[in-house]
Amino acid sequence: MLGFDNVSFSWQQQPLLHDFSLIFSSGCTTALLGQSGIGKSSLLQLLAGLTSAQHGTVITDPTQIAWMGQQDQLYPWLSVRDNVLLPATLSGQRPDRGRADQLLEKVGLGQRMAAKPHQLSGGMRQRVALARTLYTDRSIILMDEPFAMLDAVTKLRLQTLTARLLKGKTVIIVTHDPFEACRLADEIVLLHSSPLTAIPLAAPIGETPRPADDLRLLTEQAALLKQLEAYETSAD
Repeated sequence: MLGFDNVSFSWQQQPLLHDFSLIFSSGCTTALLGQSGIGKSSLLQLLAGLTSAQHGTVITDPTQIAWMGQQDQLYPWLSVRDNVLLPATLSGQRPDRGRADQLLEKVGLGQRMAAKPHQLSGGMRQRVALARTLYTDRSIILMDEPFAMLDAVTKLRLQTLTARLLKGKTVIIVTHDPFEACRLADEIVLLHSSPLTAIPLAAPIGETPRPADDLRLLTEQAALLKQLEAYETSAD
């Protein structure tokens, strides 16, 4: 299991969580939506064990967690391949170059393994970050707005690639984009108020990643946007 059981947590004397409970479904992708600064990233940090709750239980296993954030966090002096191998290097394990190369082939960077990060586009750099996340072979993936800095076309391509390669893993993705949530999520949770309240919302039917040009998806996105506006208006 992964989630929160009656958790209370404050940041800089501001209460973000009070008796907060939320359980994530195993093997599914859950999108967390909410206003900026409301505490979505804090939830991921608690799940990752990067910070501790003052009360309650965070149900997690940090040894099974990989993190993919908005910044690719590539080391500029390392090659693409060595950036993918970095988790093994830092943990003192023997790097598996063959596996890293296979993952880079999967993300379409088989011809750029020796390149340095400054030689890559933003979308390519995020694909390296995805390959590095997959290299860790963890069952839980925490994603903090990983596509926010990409152009629209690159974002769609990388969303599709990520959803396919992470199929069957437990994925928690923080996003401000209702369309992204509708494309990628099996479950959608709206977070609002302070302290946080979690409101489960219906995700579109169908296999993820859902086609970007599906009219049903566009209708679901519009409905979700209306729900978000209603909750944010009531919060004000």
